[in-house]
Amino acid sequence: MEFFNFFNRPKISLKSIQAIIFDFDGVFTDNKVIVDEDGKESVTCNRADGLGIRMFHAKGIPLLILSTETNPVVAQRAKKLVLDVIQGIEDKKAALLIYCQENRIDPQNIMYIGNDVNDYEVMGIVGYPVAPKDAHPKICRIAKLVLSKKGGQGVIKDLAEKLINS
Repeated sequence: MEFFNFFNRPKISLKSIQAIIFDFDGVFTDNKVIVDEDGKESVTCNRADGLGIRMFHAKGIPLLILSTETNPVVAQRAKKLVLDVIQGIEDKKAALLIYCQENRIDPQNIMYIGNDVNDYEVMGIVGYPVAPKDAHPKICRIAKLVLSKKGGQGVIKDLAEKLINS
């Protein structure tokens, strides 16, 4: 199960991935937020990503959302999709290393999907950094795979189809 990513970057095999970790904003969402007059925040997620998550669950791959935001919408989406979530953390790299240690996973066997500069350090320590099509240029440069979908437009489904159906 390997695929080529159109950017002449190395092939990625699902066999070597022990966990997939997602940033939330800019991956599950288009990075926009709606704030009502009471200060309540809402975001839009793509339902296709739910199917992508189910595809990964069917393969038995551990999945995690890692977000600096503390927002009930992140927890609610994670609950609906049966995903573990760590949120409200300042240092994603440190949180990922703790996760890896607790789960006995080498960071080189982690796939991390991020879109912005606050993902740069954590993406630098994983074996499989991945970015949505509209990620920050700095993130696209270090990604082993730049997906064909923009954040909030089915990034996770795109990734699942490339990894599982190829």
